Amino acid sequence: MTLPKQYLLSDLLRHNVICADGIDHGIGIMAWMHPPVHRLLGWVSKPSNLKLSRDVWRLDQLRGIGDHHLYVKGIGSSSDQATLDRLPTLLNSDVLNINGQKIGSVVDFIFEVTSGKILQYFISRSNPKIPGTSRWRLYLDHILDQQPGMISVDVKTLNDLPLARASLRQDFLRRSRTFRDQLQDFSDQASNRLEGWLDEPPWEEPMNENTRSPQKFDIDPLENWPDELENKEMNDNLDSSENIRYSQNSKSTKTAGNEEDPWI
Repeated sequence: MTLPKQYLLSDLLRHNVICADGIDHGIGIMAWMHPPVHRLLGWVSKPSNLKLSRDVWRLDQLRGIGDHHLYVKGIGSSSDQATLDRLPTLLNSDVLNINGQKIGSVVDFIFEVTSGKILQYFISRSNPKIPGTSRWRLYLDHILDQQPGMISVDVKTLNDLPLARASLRQDFLRRSRTFRDQLQDFSDQASNRLEGWLDEPPWEEPMNENTRSPQKFDIDPLENWPDELENKEMNDNLDSSENIRYSQNSKSTKTAGNEEDPWI
């Protein structure tokens, strides 16, 4: 059975240990590590709830990882919980920033299966037993100093570290921020389109009266009329009027004379 190159400690402790004889030695309960060099040496399992003894396994005894079981070679060492509590560890240690303020605690780490070298730690701001809490990655080059129960790092806040897993609250805030940014972009695009429509109307504006070409009614037809023609036509009109008036008077006189002479 092929072993993975890297593995998570919490996943390792979640499996039951099965020896070569097929005996179930229980689930893992804690890690056995050497903090000065950041190396995992092995882990501890609890065979039974009725026994006070614990089984300690070296990392080089691991031969395979199944869905729910760890397959080991050889026999584990027996110990008690009081002795195991005195083993040095960096798990559950407080993480202090560059100003000496606590920003979280170590809750997990990733290690190489073959060598046990710890590659990175995982930091939690709140209680790690609460489901859905956030995890930040802490690489070894950020560690300034380490003591039992304490790690000093060269960052000010957890936000300076890469986020490995977001909590429900962090995920909600991130989604809300993304939705707000998308809504703002949509509003800006709509405003730009509306301004473009207002600047360039789809219809043609009517021409101004001052720039409109002169129509036939704007020109006086008598403006360039010759004066001689105007006087001639006026005299002709007067003569025609006198002739019409004279002919009417003659007819009236002739008719009146015919009426006076009954023999005509």
